[in-house]
Amino acid sequence: MDAVLTAMVEEKIGPGERNRLLIHTAKEHLRFDYALALRSPAVALHLALKALNVRSGQAVVISALSPRYYFHVIEDLHLTPLFCDVSYDFPCMSRETIENAIAGRPDGLEICAIVLHHTLGFLPDTASVAELGFPVIEDISQSYGGLIKAVDKKDEDGSLENNSAKEKESLQANISGVFCILGLEERDMLTSGGGALLFAMNRRDGSALRNFAAIPDEYCLPDINAALAVVQFKELQRNIEKRRDIARVYMQASLRTRHKRFIPLAEDEYNNYSFSLVLETGLKDVIAYARKKEIITESAFENTAAGVGLCGKCPVGNSLALRTVLFPIYPRLRSQDAERVSKLIMTLP
Repeated sequence: MDAVLTAMVEEKIGPGERNRLLIHTAKEHLRFDYALALRSPAVALHLALKALNVRSGQAVVISALSPRYYFHVIEDLHLTPLFCDVSYDFPCMSRETIENAIAGRPDGLEICAIVLHHTLGFLPDTASVAELGFPVIEDISQSYGGLIKAVDKKDEDGSLENNSAKEKESLQANISGVFCILGLEERDMLTSGGGALLFAMNRRDGSALRNFAAIPDEYCLPDINAALAVVQFKELQRNIEKRRDIARVYMQASLRTRHKRFIPLAEDEYNNYSFSLVLETGLKDVIAYARKKEIITESAFENTAAGVGLCGKCPVGNSLALRTVLFPIYPRLRSQDAERVSKLIMTLP
């Protein structure tokens, strides 16, 4: 709050010094070569695709459980979305499901990129997807924090300055995409109330983003939002620990129900962005039951391509969109409220 109020009382609240400070702060954590701080993830995806020199009519592979704005950005660029299904156990695209989608595409449809969304904070096997040979744009908006395997706990602001070179290299190796989007929207792991970082890890890819260095201020993140995002970076490790503590309580409760959890590829890399269950019963019934207990639950994939009925040939994604529920999990959730939620999970119909 102090950071935002300080930005508000200054004469300039549009893109300026705090925008640049945010990029500098993010670079300390992510070790990228070059980044832009932009007004929305939609702007970030638009620029990332333009930086790949895509051509009208080409196809972009996206998950059935991707945010629905992907579809609109792709269509605005006169590209074709090629929807890819997922599995019941894991909500992200895999190399296998991408290969199936590409094999089933219409004849002559050329693939220009894959946008790999880290759905519900889970980390896909990006390296194996990159081996397919298509440019990959990674969206780590929900998974940020899980990418950092080891952070010096003595370093309260989450900086990597005190980490060993080996740890820094392992972080860099976890991002295999040509470009990477870190959304800062209300429901992203880090939030500035709106916005996104678009970055490239190496100099070659960074040079493509530098072509947009002079974009108008109307595309860039205002300082008032950037001020909040800087604080979010500094609070990250503390917030992840709090999420982990809450998730442990929920996980124990979920063992006593017939509903299933998604299983991360590596448990220690999950940032506990969300706690979700794939229901054996109807989603509406569970949400109504929770409301009677004065607990707010919601559909996990309501605002995705599958959730709004855009992808008819992805049966698993469409099924998950109808059956996956999210339970409240955020750093400021009180322990007594977490206990109430856990009791709800144990007694789900």
